[in-house]
Amino acid sequence: MKLLNWKIQLGLALVGASAGLYALNYLIFRDTNYMLRLFLAQLGFLPISVLLVTIILNQLLGQRAKAAKLAKLNMVIGAFFSEVGGALLKTLSAYDQRLPDFQPRVAHISHWTAPDFAAFSQGLSENDFRIEIKAGDLENLRDFLLKKRDFLLRLLENPNLLEHDSFSSLLLAVFHLTEELAQRTDLNRLTVSDKGHLAGDVQRGYVLLIKEWLAYMAHLKTRYPYLFSLARRTNPFDPFATPEIQ
Repeated sequence: MKLLNWKIQLGLALVGASAGLYALNYLIFRDTNYMLRLFLAQLGFLPISVLLVTIILNQLLGQRAKAAKLAKLNMVIGAFFSEVGGALLKTLSAYDQRLPDFQPRVAHISHWTAPDFAAFSQGLSENDFRIEIKAGDLENLRDFLLKKRDFLLRLLENPNLLEHDSFSSLLLAVFHLTEELAQRTDLNRLTVSDKGHLAGDVQRGYVLLIKEWLAYMAHLKTRYPYLFSLARRTNPFDPFATPEIQ
């Protein structure tokens, strides 16, 4: 309410200042025709001024602010992959029965450009992967995710993540998988239906994780080549990747 009153007071002050200046002009020059022509000329430019200020300028400032916010979000995404994402990719890939076909496609990304990353990510579908629960260690996956649950919760509490829908979806999928595994009393004695349900949860998180990883790699390649160099040398899909420069 105080903010509204402040705006009303400012508006009245500006209108009063304009009226005072017009009155001063009349008292000095006594030329109402000139004042009327000037007023109409200024009034005619008003729609253009509104277009320039409220639409074009505000849009440019909004885009700049959004770009700055996304840059900060990419720092959060980088922390996620450093703390959770990289290891989780390796763990979930053990469940993928089509990994031998998929792995060579992303093993060598050093020469990719940003459009290459985007095109490859958009071309991915559920058919590129086939999750088999018995191929991996569910207890190890559960323990890993539970160990990282506090970190994931802190990320979910970040209000800026609302600006990044794909990463928010990834966090929710990973957190849901964590809760699903935590609720099972014995992961070694699951029914066929339960295995199928968990396979769907793993696949959802796995696909979203790969797409977000590709987007993050494209960001590093464009903005931070030195960080991309390390990310390339620790590529979870390159069986010969090593952080040591050969």
